[in-house]
Amino acid sequence: MSDTPKRTAKLADLSIAPGSREGDRSRRRIPLLVAVVAAVAIAVVLLAMRGGKVVEVTTAVARPAETGAIATVLNASGYVEPRRRATVAAKITGRVTEVLVDEGMPVEEGQVLARLDDADARRRTDATRAARDVAAAALAEIEVNLADADRRLRRTTELRAQGVASEQDLDTATAAADALRAQLAVARRNLDAADAELAVAVQDLENYTIRAPFAGIAVSKEAQPGEMVAPVFAGGGGISTIVDMTSLEIEVDVNESYIARVAPGQPAEAILDAYPGWRIPATVRTVIPTADRQKATVKVRLTFDELDPRILPDMGVKVAFRETGGGTEQAPRAAVLVPRNALRRDGDLAIVFVVNGEHAERRAVTIGREIGSDAEILAGVSPDATVVVEPPDDLADGQRVRARS
Repeated sequence: MSDTPKRTAKLADLSIAPGSREGDRSRRRIPLLVAVVAAVAIAVVLLAMRGGKVVEVTTAVARPAETGAIATVLNASGYVEPRRRATVAAKITGRVTEVLVDEGMPVEEGQVLARLDDADARRRTDATRAARDVAAAALAEIEVNLADADRRLRRTTELRAQGVASEQDLDTATAAADALRAQLAVARRNLDAADAELAVAVQDLENYTIRAPFAGIAVSKEAQPGEMVAPVFAGGGGISTIVDMTSLEIEVDVNESYIARVAPGQPAEAILDAYPGWRIPATVRTVIPTADRQKATVKVRLTFDELDPRILPDMGVKVAFRETGGGTEQAPRAAVLVPRNALRRDGDLAIVFVVNGEHAERRAVTIGREIGSDAEILAGVSPDATVVVEPPDDLADGQRVRARS
């Protein structure tokens, strides 16, 4: 009987109080609650990122690279320059009375562009022409007198042979004919001089008419009726600038350290700044055999393989000089081509943002060669994918984007 209370007391000591069990449960719930709160916060952040502010971006479509693409050995920039460009000016000083050309007008060789006041020159020409007519009339008179003198000389010679005329009569007739023959020679020289003076006067009169030196396009109009113009060497301005659009070519400066990579006949690809997506085949025409000591560059001129009306003088252009073939091994074909300004660096990684639906997807890519304004992407982007060009610095993976219209 005495052992039973002792065992009951020991069992009571081993039991857990109800308050203690509830405290343990609370402590176990704390980590679970923290995990739930963290998950909710991450979900809220992701939803805010995906459903928050929409960023407007510029996009481009990744293009499949051409099979057997030729490697670029050198890049350079320059301008479109015409081989034939002329600022047409007056050869004399005068007042403009008429301008017959305007900007953008096509002109033919010899076409009248403007006229100057030629009233004085026209009067001088008329006076010179009158003097020439006088010289011609004097020559005709002497020719008539010489013909008469020759007839008298023949008759006198016959009469002298018959003994009717004296020796003095024969000498007089001969002297008269010789004098008229000398006068005829002088009259002919005078007529030649009058013709020359008339030609000068006509040319002076023609100088008051300004004509196009060759066929082309008028790219400027620099004079108006009523203005006084003068030759360029005398400090005057031009009437209009004419450009032969069939002579457009590319002029670039190549660093002299790399000029050995360029040779006449070498293929190239030109990209106009105005049309960055348009690649124009070109060929090196010549390497100017002199260097600029100030810039340490050599001038290179290239011709377009085919001209296009969109190509205009003084446009900025970037040129990619291609391999000429031979023993150089071609680079492997790239998967796709994207604009170089679609690439961004994240440490040692090259990344692009691909538009997937309404969101920007960050992708690491493998870069190949540079081809003009494009870059080869060997891995990471599929053909026809839409990439973000010049992505904003704060653009994040999963952010909502909208292409600019």
